[in-house]
Amino acid sequence: MTTDAASAAAQHTSHPSLKETLSHQPKGVWVTAFAAVIAFMGIGLVDPILTSIAASLKATPSQTTLLFSSYLGVQVVAMLITGWCASRFGSKRTVIGGLLLIVVAAGLCATANSIGLLVAYRAVWGLGNALFIATALSVIVAAATGGQAGAIMLYEAALGVGLAVGPLLGAVLGGISWRGPFAGTAILMAIGAILCATMLKSDAAEARARHSAGNTVSPLAPLRALRQPGLLLTGLASAFYTAAFFTILAWSPFVLDRSAYFIGGVFVGWGVLVAIAGVWLAPKLAARFGERLACILAVTVYGILLLIAAFGTTSTGTVVAVVALSGIPSGVLNTLFTGTAMSIADAPRPVASAGYNFLRWFGGALAATLVAHFANWFGSPAAPFYIGAICCLIAGGILAMVRAADADTHDVPAFAALEGESEM
Repeated sequence: MTTDAASAAAQHTSHPSLKETLSHQPKGVWVTAFAAVIAFMGIGLVDPILTSIAASLKATPSQTTLLFSSYLGVQVVAMLITGWCASRFGSKRTVIGGLLLIVVAAGLCATANSIGLLVAYRAVWGLGNALFIATALSVIVAAATGGQAGAIMLYEAALGVGLAVGPLLGAVLGGISWRGPFAGTAILMAIGAILCATMLKSDAAEARARHSAGNTVSPLAPLRALRQPGLLLTGLASAFYTAAFFTILAWSPFVLDRSAYFIGGVFVGWGVLVAIAGVWLAPKLAARFGERLACILAVTVYGILLLIAAFGTTSTGTVVAVVALSGIPSGVLNTLFTGTAMSIADAPRPVASAGYNFLRWFGGALAATLVAHFANWFGSPAAPFYIGAICCLIAGGILAMVRAADADTHDVPAFAALEGESEM
């Protein structure tokens, strides 16, 4: 059997069906997944209200898109300490701490009276999100039945549902006031924090495992984990894809220039397709082609959609169709990139997740910051879409450099000493 065929066969056996994934999961998995849905709502929450915020706070598009870049920028840097926090304080405390920061930040966003304050509060939100999402992935992987692949499917399903519900909440509450979605998220996240505090397992067993492993994870561990070529290349490819992803997310509302309800409806459809593709289509493509090749195919489709958006910027119907349909390759890529990253790494789960997410969201932070500037520099609203398509081409090229043998699925240990790591 060839290496690629063996890899495809391995993927077939390692990706359970959706029914198998959803069956008999412990309550801790469902509680964490619920909180993850609310956390991921924060990404698409502001899409329907971007133009309302800009009008109410007298902000330019480049200032308004800082709501993405401050949130993601802080999240990127904070990813480097999530493994240390989980190692030092335990996964449950880290998850709850992140959720409480989001509650505070979302509540403050609802009271902001200037774009500067709103951007600053979103930065605090990004810190809370970093502590939560990287740790939540390792919590779900550790607790879920059905193995690592099924757990990742659940995590990415939560991402997809959050991306779908976020614009819906933003549209419904944003139709009343742009402050409404922030207040609503604060309330929902407070519920998630209470559920996690009361229903997640104690950190005591995890502390014993860390003690047995004989090490505490260093804050530099995620960067050291990226010395592994497979994880580094996968993370870089994901960074370029995520830059294209945020081109759609941060720029298309300004191109459409419609009401909160209209934009919210478009992104709800997009988010539903993200969720469906992530939990149903991604495993099928991985079983048929292997994770690496399936990622290359999906990111190529994503690039083609961005080119269509660039050519049809003046057509509302074309942009709406591209935004909605882009949810299909996005769902596939979100699931398979995460699966590949967690499978290819030899580092402990929280460390591998933090290193991968550091690169992944770094691409999103750059794109969210620059999309409006690209349109201004090139004098065309189509420019960000062209650049997003180029990012997809680069992502596909990087993925082609990852050896098929490196992409074979294996479970990443919850705790393991890294080479060169010692107790801090």
